[in-house]
Amino acid sequence: MSLLPRTAEEFSSADYWERFFRKRGEKAFEWYGDYNSLCGVLHKYIKPKDKVLVVGCGNSELSEQLYDVGYRHLTNIDISETVVTHMNQRNSQRRPDLIFEQVDATQTGYESDSYQAALDKGTLDAMASEEEGALAGRMLAEVARVLSVGGRYVCVTLAQEHVIKLAVEHFAKAGWAVRIHCMSQQSQDSDSSSFALPVFVLVCTKFRQPPPFAVLEMCQGEDGAPYRLSSVSELLGGIKERQAYALMLQKLRGGTDTSSTPSLTLCHAGTGRPRYTLTVQDSLPSTKVPRANHFAIFIVPQGRESDWLYGSAEGRAQLASSAKFRRLIIVAMHRDQEYEDMQAVQSELSPMVMELAPPGMPDNQQVPFLSVGGDLGWREVVGRGVSDLTGEYSVEDVRGEDGHLYRRLVFMNNTQLVQSESRLRSTTSSSSSHKKRNKKKSKPSTEPPPSAGKSHTVDRGFLCCTHHEVMVAGFAMLGTEAIKSKDVLVSVLVVGLGGGGLPQFVRDFVPGARVEVVELDPVVLEVAKTWFGFLTDDRLKVILGDGLEHIRTLASQGGHSYDIIMFDVDSKDPTLGMSCPPPAFVETSLLEKVCKLLTPRGVFMLNLVCRDSALRQSVMERIQAVFPSVFSRAIEGEVNEVLLCSRAADKGDKPSSVPQDLQQAAKGLQGMLRNSSQNAPCNPQIDISAMLRNLRVA
Repeated sequence: MSLLPRTAEEFSSADYWERFFRKRGEKAFEWYGDYNSLCGVLHKYIKPKDKVLVVGCGNSELSEQLYDVGYRHLTNIDISETVVTHMNQRNSQRRPDLIFEQVDATQTGYESDSYQAALDKGTLDAMASEEEGALAGRMLAEVARVLSVGGRYVCVTLAQEHVIKLAVEHFAKAGWAVRIHCMSQQSQDSDSSSFALPVFVLVCTKFRQPPPFAVLEMCQGEDGAPYRLSSVSELLGGIKERQAYALMLQKLRGGTDTSSTPSLTLCHAGTGRPRYTLTVQDSLPSTKVPRANHFAIFIVPQGRESDWLYGSAEGRAQLASSAKFRRLIIVAMHRDQEYEDMQAVQSELSPMVMELAPPGMPDNQQVPFLSVGGDLGWREVVGRGVSDLTGEYSVEDVRGEDGHLYRRLVFMNNTQLVQSESRLRSTTSSSSSHKKRNKKKSKPSTEPPPSAGKSHTVDRGFLCCTHHEVMVAGFAMLGTEAIKSKDVLVSVLVVGLGGGGLPQFVRDFVPGARVEVVELDPVVLEVAKTWFGFLTDDRLKVILGDGLEHIRTLASQGGHSYDIIMFDVDSKDPTLGMSCPPPAFVETSLLEKVCKLLTPRGVFMLNLVCRDSALRQSVMERIQAVFPSVFSRAIEGEVNEVLLCSRAADKGDKPSSVPQDLQQAAKGLQGMLRNSSQNAPCNPQIDISAMLRNLRVA
């Protein structure tokens, strides 16, 4: 690399190039690739009979090789007297018609419209760093002047943003057609003067009359089909994506790295819409991997990409460890895309994923495609919409690992997170609602239903989220007397509606429950009613508004009290170490108001999702300062934990253990839930005792 400029400005210095070529001597310097790597695209746009101006030829062998295959009308110009003298001497005998001249590319003196093609290999990149691009602008203007109508400027470039932007905007503004090819990345084993970044070939065609719209196209490789882009910024974005991909490949070829899990999105060539997301997961060095297990591809079933095993870093690491391959590529399929079958997916992915193979993998190594039962899974988008607060959303039915159908609410600004989920049951038979919940033993079905919406409804007796089950089990902390009869009122305040599954379950199955829900987003309420079977009545009401303000208003008004207050609301800021709840919900001043709103027997329940240990400690200290009694129930396989906080220890010290009578109360609650479902269309499918078994003092 010592022969390359130390700074970008040196690219444009005539003195630099004089020193460069003297030092380089006789050895040809193939700037951004040689003839063999470029001939395909060059022959496509430059014909042997064309009169060609080679701008900034250097001592490259490219013109000589073009001459030898029939291109006899080449005029090579360069700013360096040394290289022009050397190239003339080198070709005087074998190629007497090959012209080399010392000429300034910004003012050649050649006649206008006198060339059919201009070939530039790295010269634009060199000149764009001088005079804030003004020098390169003058060169492009000169090239445009000497080219005839139909002539092409063919530029081999690394496509740094300031360079390619200057050229594309120059020719697009002049009404030329602009097309760019992304060529194969340079070999990592080549001479030290080669580049790690991908090489691009910019082709700009001169029209007699500018078209009524910009012609901007991009192609993959020399023969890739061109696809049209609507703006210069979109074209530049496509180039940056290819450069980022090349840098990722360079890193992956350097070795395995379990601390990094890079991912990339593959888009449909015709539409540009995302089709696959690939995540690279390397196994830990301590993992015992069979010698032949270098590389494998795992296809995530449709609709399951947000499952913990596939959608979280911890889950993917576990998946890779279980698969026992040095490197596992985890492939997620996108909604709104059609996939024929597993064989078609394999055929489509094979050419691309092989570029992601780990270093040292033998040639002709068989790379297996893994999946769950050989099935692509199933997903049907049943509803869409837009929220002013959260953006686009999708309601979709998917088949779970247990073979059951589930309905999910997903916001498009975070497609890896399922906002709400409910299990569906068949409307043609009620037997499924009375079966004991057992996800492990159910045999998955591989055949998708004709349409889940026509033959299925939401199973209101089934809670998909374990933290919701724990919250329901937390009602046992009220004591058996409080829940044994529907004549005993149990007042409940829930902040955060989602699909409405939790408050609906409480209303349907907890005797005497009166539930108020505070939800900020009216669209979420509409989605819950339309798609998730949420029904309001005199025992279940929704207040649209800010949960924080509602708590403050209730506290200031006085006269309000609740047996249960639940916070199940997520943060919209992904940069925070705590995704649930937003920080304002655990400020001391608000927690004190929550505590005052509780009845003497009351319980405050909080779904806490915090990856930052220091932040979690701070939150716990604030909660413990307000509530004398705090119990925690971690959710297996998740970051979630449910905090059950009460005023029950006001008269005594902090409890040192879980109350002995809690399990007895849990059994009483289980019976009450069962009895209250006798006239309901479905049974509550929850094990209260199991949900409280791992409860501990926080």
